[in-house]
Formats: sequence, structure tokens, C-alpha cells
Amino acid sequence: MTQGATTTGTWLTQDAYDRLTVELAGLVRPGSAGSDQQEWSEADRDAAESAAERERRSARIRQLRDILATASIVEPPDDGVAEPGMVLTVRFGDDSGAETFLMADREERARGELDVYSVRSPLGAALLGAVPGERREYTVPSGGTMSVTLVSAAPYR
Repeated sequence: MTQGATTTGTWLTQDAYDRLTVELAGLVRPGSAGSDQQEWSEADRDAAESAAERERRSARIRQLRDILATASIVEPPDDGVAEPGMVLTVRFGDDSGAETFLMADREERARGELDVYSVRSPLGAALLGAVPGERREYTVPSGGTMSVTLVSAAPYR
């Protein structure tokens, strides 16, 4: 776990970090393929799991290890700059309505309080480092360009 917010790591809340740590422990623990299989030997469990299930499980273990190894759970500074761990309010194009979301890793979606956009998404990448009033553009999946203006950025609490 890193000591500060960073754009190369994964910003997580303490709750998400703890939840992912528990999930990883459950996936790597012998007999964790299902509660009714906890008494099975590893060979029995492996025989019961399909190759696709084993690969999906292995991929999730790798993903969790990567996320947790680079995780930052430090609150970002309240400086108004768009970065991971900030709640952003934005306006799209010339629309007068504003939308609010959390800039964080997609693993934060489990909380369900706010929509979450990763810094790796087109919108998140466009807003990274923006200050209130700054207008940025990004490419949408259809290939078109969309403009977005940062209205405010405050630390997630």
C-alpha cells in the first residue's frame, strides 16, 4: 500500500481495501471454492472446478493482488484538482445540468453511493489534473468528441 494518492496506483477507500483483502484471502485459502467443499482436498476441489472457473479465479486473484499492491487509501488534498479519491461535479458540453461522480478504481462501485469513473476511462483521463472552470475534451466510444467542464472537486468522505 502506498503512502499517498497517486495516478499510477489505485485509489481505494479503507472499506474497499478491506473488502478486497478479504476477497483475496477467500480465493487463495484451501477449500474456498464453496462452503460445501471446505473439507475437500485440493485435488478434489480442482477436479470439481472447470478449467474456465479455475482461469476466472486465477485472473481475479492476479487482479486483486495487483490492485492491493498499488493501493492508496490516503485522502487526497482538498485543493480542487481532479484526481483519484475526489468527488467531481461536471457539466457536459453546453448542458446547464451538472453530474457528480467519484474518480476512483471501478472496485469502488460496490458502495453504490456514486457513479465511479476510473482515471483509465476516457472521461477520467480527460479530467485528471483539471481545476474548476477548466474545459477538457475526450473521445467517446462512437469516435466523436465530447467536452466536459469541471465544476468542483472535493475529497470523498
